[in-house]
Amino acid sequence: MKLPEKAVNMCFGCSPSNPIGLKLKFTMDGDVCRSTFTAGPEHQGWSGYVHGGIISSLLDEVMAQWIWHQEVHAMTAEMTTRFSRAVPINVPLTLEARSTGGRGKLFIMEGKIILPDGSVPCRASAKFLKLAAGKE
Repeated sequence: MKLPEKAVNMCFGCSPSNPIGLKLKFTMDGDVCRSTFTAGPEHQGWSGYVHGGIISSLLDEVMAQWIWHQEVHAMTAEMTTRFSRAVPINVPLTLEARSTGGRGKLFIMEGKIILPDGSVPCRASAKFLKLAAGKE
């Protein structure tokens, strides 16, 4: 699916035009949205580890993109991120999201970051609200 230009113009997560953005690309595999990302030194919090705000941004973006791939415009209403261990920089990360429910305008999502060894250092759950037509 090609995204409308106005939707990706300068998005920090997915726009190829944002010079300081993450430039994430997404695919759907059944009911799972995926992306990959390798954080560099510019994404650090503590030396050698990805900043928690960047981790939260990655998780928010992959969950939002799951909804976007359903051709729905929605925004994050609430998000909880659980960190179980530090995420190192210079390591390829797999981002995954799936829907866990919802109804009407509400989408309930879960996302996770997976390290190359298969461990999951971070998870998120979120509620997204569908935007009214013309509010995108």
